[in-house]
Amino acid sequence: MLKNTGNNKINSKILIMTSVEAEQNAIREGLGLNNERFTLALAGVGPMSAAANTATMLANSDFSLVINMGIAGGFPESASIGDVVIALKMVAADLGAESENGFKPIEELGFGKSVYTVTPDLVDKVNAAIQIDSLISVHTKTILTLSTVTGTTKSLEELQQRFPEAGAEAMEGFGVATAAELKGVPCMEIRSISNLIGPRDREAWRIKDALESLKVVSSILKEVL
Repeated sequence: MLKNTGNNKINSKILIMTSVEAEQNAIREGLGLNNERFTLALAGVGPMSAAANTATMLANSDFSLVINMGIAGGFPESASIGDVVIALKMVAADLGAESENGFKPIEELGFGKSVYTVTPDLVDKVNAAIQIDSLISVHTKTILTLSTVTGTTKSLEELQQRFPEAGAEAMEGFGVATAAELKGVPCMEIRSISNLIGPRDREAWRIKDALESLKVVSSILKEVL
């Protein structure tokens, strides 16, 4: 097992933001009783709620790392149900403008940024630990943040064309990252896959499997971070 044995582990405080309580409960179970370094808080649903709630948590205490964790939809052929995706980048995929020539990200409009890049060493450390200490398939890819969950083949194909490197989509990552970046705190996003992106089919969702993966990953995080 890979472990963080340095003194920085003793002094580090890590904030984990989840969308809903079910995700939080799975993570808490994985962390176990000796999890004083970890603070779990609810981000709410969507990037705006996530940014506001993360900013509130960061204003009230000092943290060395913020992690957005939860379940997500996986892009077909990029991730399977129960797999874990660690974000290399967190991208606000619908932040920008439509045009006759296709979608224009906010960078092209000159109004800000839509991409948060995660520290590579942090991604590598967590990725290696999960692969060594579990049977979970792990992917390091872009995770998209959307205010509207994809539910049609057309929308799926449009996202795949714009972001061929994407592995998953969720609704909070970029919001959490925005708050963390403004505070100068590193941030990362870890998602377990509950369903494949495409035509909306709640019957095909495997939330229990995804929550179990979150629990396993959390038990590893407390050893490596």
